[in-house]
Amino acid sequence: MAQGADADDSTAVLLTVEEAARRLKVGRTTCYALIKSGELESIPVGRLRRVPLDAPAEYVARQRQAGRRAAA
Repeated sequence: MAQGADADDSTAVLLTVEEAARRLKVGRTTCYALIKSGELESIPVGRLRRVPLDAPAEYVARQRQAGRRAAA
């Protein structure tokens, strides 16, 4: 796997912040802001910050649910 590529690795359980940002189609700074606010789950791994593989999808699901509630 090429370094920096957002290829699907079936064994991966954590994403870098940059990979999570690419999946969400947002910038790196926005992704860090989502993490800081607690909207996007992340965990420390040593001195690194990693995002669980399912966290971006969970964030989107919560945003969609909030949008539905606001429209109702």
